[in-house]
Amino acid sequence: MTLDQQIDLLRAELTDATAAAADVGALDAVRVAALGKKGSVSALLASLGSMAPEERKSAGPAINGLKSEIAGLIEARGAALEAEALEARLAEETVDITLPLQPAPTARGRIHPISQTLDEITAIFSDMGFSIAEGPDIETDYYNFTALNFPEGHPAREMHDTFFMKHGPDGVKKLLRTHTSPVQVRVMQKTNEKPSASYITPSMDPPIRVVIPGRTYRNDSDQTHTPMFHQVEGLVLDKSSHIGQLRWVLEEFLKAYFEVPNVTLRFRPSFFPFTEPSMEVDVRCDRSGNEVKIGEGNDWLEILGCGMVHPNVIRNAGLDPDVYQGFAWGMGIDRIAMLKYGMPDLRQFFDADQRWLDHYGFRPLDLPTLFGGLSS
Repeated sequence: MTLDQQIDLLRAELTDATAAAADVGALDAVRVAALGKKGSVSALLASLGSMAPEERKSAGPAINGLKSEIAGLIEARGAALEAEALEARLAEETVDITLPLQPAPTARGRIHPISQTLDEITAIFSDMGFSIAEGPDIETDYYNFTALNFPEGHPAREMHDTFFMKHGPDGVKKLLRTHTSPVQVRVMQKTNEKPSASYITPSMDPPIRVVIPGRTYRNDSDQTHTPMFHQVEGLVLDKSSHIGQLRWVLEEFLKAYFEVPNVTLRFRPSFFPFTEPSMEVDVRCDRSGNEVKIGEGNDWLEILGCGMVHPNVIRNAGLDPDVYQGFAWGMGIDRIAMLKYGMPDLRQFFDADQRWLDHYGFRPLDLPTLFGGLSS
């Protein structure tokens, strides 16, 4: 085969290979196979040294012409492949400027109704001069029951109602607290120690005015009960507190929380081990429609429990019940959230359903304030 035939054959093979390259990687492989140090065109150029001078004069331009031609084809094919890749990328990343902008994360995010209700409660009671106190979820039997005047054998101590835990190395009987009332005792106890990392309770002497929001646990689950739920309790302790003040605090709170001008309360005798006297509180409402409307109508709805702090509880906290007296109240945060915002099933609070949260959730920057509106 003559040199011209070799050049024509190599030109045809490399032209076809260049045209068939589907991407930049394949095209680069063709370039190396043709123009690399061990490429086919480079091998022809290397053969010039063994040719006679007369033959070299004609072969040199022919081989160099082939090299330039193939290099040009590869460059042109590379430009075409880059253009195709750019066109495909532009088509894939096309932005329709006629579409509305995606909402910002602060607009898409939602505050859970429980968190919103906690913020509302905090705003109301802070305006009334109350401090916020917290306590541990894992409590001792003493703080959860004994210090709160629960007698031995009380039904609340039974396993079917309370989540008891195994005794620790110290032998102390522990449980998941069934109410936030243990924090009342922790707050009332006179101590100069700094709060531990497991809870925060203000170190103070009477007068005491605190509200205590937090998680509580009971072995119960249905449409209006869950094993873990939220409560808020309030405590006022000084030398002259009385039921009239308790009534005023509850009325002012319910008016502010439900954002109504007036509420009518009805107190009924009840029993709680840690208060004496103890009362259940009903609020006047309207049940005629699909929603419960607080502050109007002729129906009644039980809303919370309250009473004067039992002398034994004050005594167990290290204070003198002949000097100090106080009142306390407690209510379910989940329940008052359901009443205000029309939620039919308590279990949905814990389902983590994004659709439910989009519907009932609150915008993160709309912080509740008394002057701006709690739920506006």
